Amino acid sequence: MNIKKYIPNLITLGNLLCGTIAAILAVKGDFFGTAIMVMVGIGLDFLDGFAARLLKVQGELGKQLDSLADMVTSGVVPGIVMLQLLVNAIDIDAVGYFGVDEYGRSGSNLPYVGLILTLAAGYRLAKFNIDERQSDSFIGLPTPAMSLFVVSLPLINEYAQNQFFSSLIQNSYFLIAIIIVLSFLMNAEVPLFSLKFKDYSFKKNIVKYVFLITSIALLVFFKVMAIPMIILLYVVVSLLQNLAKK
Repeated sequence: MNIKKYIPNLITLGNLLCGTIAAILAVKGDFFGTAIMVMVGIGLDFLDGFAARLLKVQGELGKQLDSLADMVTSGVVPGIVMLQLLVNAIDIDAVGYFGVDEYGRSGSNLPYVGLILTLAAGYRLAKFNIDERQSDSFIGLPTPAMSLFVVSLPLINEYAQNQFFSSLIQNSYFLIAIIIVLSFLMNAEVPLFSLKFKDYSFKKNIVKYVFLITSIALLVFFKVMAIPMIILLYVVVSLLQNLAKK
């Protein structure tokens, strides 16, 4: 029995477990715990692919399992978080937006718009599984990047103590705009560079190294506020790289 072939799949199941816990925490409104579990899950998502390549046990089962785990951690969870942000933005009771509560108060169906992120992530992951162009780079924004962007928003609102950004995150129009932009970017035919390294030479990976160094600097100076900045930087650098190639 070849035990090593099961190691990457066990790591992937760890990602799925983290995503499931994150979904429960997001429903409860524990956004800090949600963000921690999402980050751990995304870390495991990177590690399972690395382990599969290292152990030379890559296979179709692992590929499908990886997408299923990503669908929870980087699809369902950000959808729930965005739903909760919209609930807070339009100032309604959590029980109210499902229809009419026990006091006869009608709510709003607007928060369900947040689940568009979940649908867009599912569509992107399905396309990824059958797209042979995405072995060395990505076509469209990867779902983990979208998930990190979204789960960082309530943390910025709570911990960053920046009135301007807090007011944006509490604005339903701004949140809907984010949903539209992220859903589009995930499924757009836009090449984005991958952080996978075939070798570690600086010359061949200069864009990746500069991006990583800049990201670390942003995290040091801006902390949680740096997360959406890094995702935005990732898209902008990729677009500039595409223009340079043309």
